[in-house]
Amino acid sequence: MKNPIRNLGGAALLGFLPLGIPIAQAQTTVETATTSATTTAGTVSEFSPDTIMIRSEATAPPVAYRYTKSTTYVDETGAPVSIETVRSGLPVTVYYTRDGDGLVASRVVVRKAVTTAAPAVEETHRTTTTTTEKSDD
Repeated sequence: MKNPIRNLGGAALLGFLPLGIPIAQAQTTVETATTSATTTAGTVSEFSPDTIMIRSEATAPPVAYRYTKSTTYVDETGAPVSIETVRSGLPVTVYYTRDGDGLVASRVVVRKAVTTAAPAVEETHRTTTTTTEKSDD
């Protein structure tokens, strides 16, 4: 009777040992893409159906940023604004990421246009009247 029990114990032990058969192991590779948004502040020089051109003090020629349906447009408080608000001459801050050789705008913050009022011109008009009397001598 000891013999059959020994065989069963050995068979159970063999069931847990690898027998040269490759066992599939689950491996998960997680790749995390890190993207960082960069900002540029400047003035809109051109706004076309898929590109916004920004002229900033840091760069001589305007820089082109492509925008997509997921690009958001907000004011300085973070409230959404219509894309129609963006026009040439308007100061903006563009948050963007690189996509190959191009730049893609993810968020455009529309800032209030700073208007510098021209100093008031004061005009002074002076009128001088001269009266001459004629004598009869």
